[in-house]
Amino acid sequence: MNDRVTITVAEGVADVRLNRAEKMNAIDPAMFEGIAAAIHQLSGMKDVRCVVLSGEGKAFCAGLDMASMASGGSGLPLGDRTAGGANLPQQVAWGWRTLPMPVIAAVHGVAFGGGFQIMSGADIRIAHPSARFAIRESHWGLVPDMAGIALWRTLARDDVLRELTYTAREFDGAEAVRHGFVTRLSEDPLGEAMMLAREIASRNPHAIRGSKRLYNLAADADAVAVLHAETEEQLKVIRTPNQIEQVRANMEKRAAVFED
Repeated sequence: MNDRVTITVAEGVADVRLNRAEKMNAIDPAMFEGIAAAIHQLSGMKDVRCVVLSGEGKAFCAGLDMASMASGGSGLPLGDRTAGGANLPQQVAWGWRTLPMPVIAAVHGVAFGGGFQIMSGADIRIAHPSARFAIRESHWGLVPDMAGIALWRTLARDDVLRELTYTAREFDGAEAVRHGFVTRLSEDPLGEAMMLAREIASRNPHAIRGSKRLYNLAADADAVAVLHAETEEQLKVIRTPNQIEQVRANMEKRAAVFED
């Protein structure tokens, strides 16, 4: 992983920062590689129970660094789908959804274009009321192609998505919440995201990961498949040491101690 992304882990929570503050965390080729590498690293970290994703400086992510793309950085491997069904640009947004643990995005400043798609990959999104958003691609004569279409279909209505995509207009935090892009607003999105992450990290990690798998499945599977999956996930956790510890900790009014 390069210096475009930093990861700090404490108490089961990974604090992940996009680290190009001088460019409002705009995405250049190195940022694409750095985010993909961070996702790959996190996927194997069993001690991480929740991830908080944010941006350093004045913004979450301003989208593509168009100057970098115009000067030779546009040769991205769009046809090379090495991350499952995703290519590299898609993986930097879709990859957060495929991580085994929940991801919370803390958003401030702007989340435009690719930045908006990266934000959308999180399980939960907390934004500052003054944050601004845009599905920006048509402003540059492009289409959204960083997994946004696959992610937004579970968040917002089809006609809303079309209007925002066709116009590329900016919208604020209140509208983002109204449409379902943002979970809630906070004057301190990073602080609230970290608090929520610590709460999630205090739960049986195997149950949390199983719940994420179920919600990921729900977008595409039919009802029968979901019903079967619920039972399968429950059988993986019921009467296991972590599940028993959760019950005992609740009854004894103490913090649970789990095995990762």
